[in-house]
Formats: sequence, C-alpha cells, structure tokens
Amino acid sequence: MRQTCRLAVTTALAFALCTAPALAQDTPEEVAAAALEAAPVWDGHNDVPGRLRGQFGNVIGHFDFHDTLEGDEWTPGQMHTDLQRLREGRVGAQWWSVWISTALEEPEAVQTTLEQIDVTHRLINAYPDDLALALTADDVEAAMAEGRIASLIGMEGGHSIGSSLSVLRQMYDLGARYMTITHNLNTPWADSATDDPEHGGLTEFGVMVVQEMARLGMLVDLSHVSEETMHDTLDAVGAPVIFSHSGVRAVNGHARNVPDSVLERLPDNGGIVMVVGLPGYLSEAQRVWYAARQAEQARLEAWWQGQPDQVEAGMEAWDAANAMPEATISDWADHIDHVREVSGIDHIGIGGDYDGMRSGPVGAEDVTGYPPLFTELARRGYTQEDLEKISFRNMLRVMREAEAYAASQADVPPYESDER
Repeated sequence: MRQTCRLAVTTALAFALCTAPALAQDTPEEVAAAALEAAPVWDGHNDVPGRLRGQFGNVIGHFDFHDTLEGDEWTPGQMHTDLQRLREGRVGAQWWSVWISTALEEPEAVQTTLEQIDVTHRLINAYPDDLALALTADDVEAAMAEGRIASLIGMEGGHSIGSSLSVLRQMYDLGARYMTITHNLNTPWADSATDDPEHGGLTEFGVMVVQEMARLGMLVDLSHVSEETMHDTLDAVGAPVIFSHSGVRAVNGHARNVPDSVLERLPDNGGIVMVVGLPGYLSEAQRVWYAARQAEQARLEAWWQGQPDQVEAGMEAWDAANAMPEATISDWADHIDHVREVSGIDHIGIGGDYDGMRSGPVGAEDVTGYPPLFTELARRGYTQEDLEKISFRNMLRVMREAEAYAASQADVPPYESDER
C-alpha cells in the first residue's frame, strides 16, 4: 500500500513538473508588453510635419503637442499623434516624414522641403523633455536611455532635392537621414509605383543619387517606387535599404506594396520592410472596393456629362448599397507574416503612416495601436525576441550597417553630375 501511495505521489509530481511550464506561459498581452518594454517601437513614417503645414501653416507657437484630440477629424487640433499617445503606444523612436506635394516645381519643392525640415526641428526643440533629435544610431539609443523619443527626419519624395546632388548633400547636413526616392509621381530620374513608367526604373542620374545617398549614410527608402526602381536600387547600392511604410503585394495587390521578387532579395541586401498601417494597402477587399467605386464614378460621369447632381446622387446610392470593408489589426499582421515567410524575421519593421491617412485599421486607429498589433503577433506565435526585432532592433541594425557602409566609403569623393 505504501509503495502504491509513493508511486501515486511520484506520478503526480512528474505531471505537475511537466504541466507547470505550460500553465505558467505568459499571455500574448504579457509577451507583447515585455517586448515593447525592452525594445519600444521605432516607427518608420509619421506625417505630423505635413499636418503642421496643412493645418497651421507651420505656425506652431500655440500648438500643443501634448494632446491633439480636441476638435473634429481633419480639423485643427485633431490628429493621430501626440506625446501622450506616443507614450501609450510604446513608441521610442520616430521617423518624422517631411512630405511635400509632387505638384510643386523643383525650385519650389526645394524651398518647401527646407521649410518642412525647419518646422520639424522647431517641433522637436519645443519639447526637450520628450523629444530629442537623432542623427545616428547612437543618438537614438542615447535619447531612449534618457526617456525621450528619438526623433529622426525622413524626406518623402525625390522631387525634394530638385534633381541636384548638391541639394541632397545639404539636406543630409540639415538632418535628413532617409529619402523616399519618389512619391506618387515619377521624378525626372526614377519611376514611381503609381505613375506610368517613364524610365524603366532608375536613370543613370538616379543610380548616382542612390549611390550618393549610400555614400553619405542616408538610407534609401523604396516605398512608393516601381518594382523596376526597387531592383535597380538593389543592384546599385551596397548599403541596406528600407521601405518606410509599405505592405506586401501578395496579400494586397496595390502597386504601392512590395512584390515577392523584391522580398526575396532583402536578406542579401540586409534591408527591411516597415509594414504600413494604411487600411487601403492592408485589406485586399478594401482595395477591390475602392477600384469598384472609382469605376462607378467614372461610369456615372460618362453617363451624366455636365450633370454633377446626378453623379452625386448616383454615388450616394452606390455608397449606401456597398459598405466599405474594414481593415483590421489581423490584416496588418498578415502582411508581417508574409514578410517573415519570404524574407525572414530580420527584415521586418513597422511604418504606421499615422497622420497621413484618415485612420489606421480597426483596433489601431492612432499611434496607441502598436501594443494591440504586437499582442496579435504574439498570439500568432511570435516570441519576445521576434517582437523586439520587429519593433526596434531590426531598424537599429539597418541604421548601423548603413553608417558602417558610409564609413567604408570615406575615401570616395562626392558624386558629381552636370545633369539637371
């Protein structure tokens, strides 16, 4: 009897030891929280500087960045981003996007870019307890160690340099550390994803631009560019590239998203896709809905020429009968899953695009949405180490490697061209 009892106790203890780790597993929420505590989000793209220009004319003396929830959507005061919500969203480093319209002629584009860099500096300087300008990877880590949000400047659109390598170098000296080499339209030297092909990728001068960027240590951002431009850039530069705010085309077929042919090359290049939160680039159903809506509007405009009231009434009826599909955090995670599958865990980042869209996906409508996104990833089996790479460590590695590449080019003279 005593031996039977001893056997029963031994069996019970063995069962407890085997099952205890499973019972003690952290929840997805806890895994995500631990990851974001150790490695807060380094976000690839936020359009606050554009909102400051569009809503306030860059006059920000009375602008309060502590809380921007006052007012109605898209009116002065209402934004996706403020200091309080950046903290809540566990953002530790932020690329602030210096965006300007592609409709501007090149001389005006250069001036406007300078004004946007200026307002970004003024915003950072106005909140020294919360924000710190970062020009290097070391600066990022130092700012975060002080409890401040590392603030970096990225230019959105190669038209910002006015087809001038000299201007490019001066933008770098003013603090720009990445440039998206096109926006929605082609530049004179590179094709955009959303314009009719003109150059077949990069021109000879375009190759020189991306090589000069790499020589300087300015990251080449391939969001917005055509597939041919992506491949030409990967062929031309030895430094890692970034996609500051893009999804993947295999999940959503939008031309702005990254095709597998490019994802397959990222491990050799060392670059990352900072996966975007813009709903129209996440949800394929929403992309199809937008295309159908545009087709219906074109049909009505052809049918009711010169009768805008009829077109408006027709579109109201179409909208009432065809609700727009929602994009969710799950859609966002699907894109991250695909980058992991094709490129690997070391080539994923996050590029929200907040304040450059109407709203983020359901559950992540503003910058407070990062913890729920990382919880969803943990629910899918991403480890804390995986999540830390996605949130911060991959971008840190990319910036360090870009700086190391620039250091290796110290004996290479500045690129020169008489092309205008």
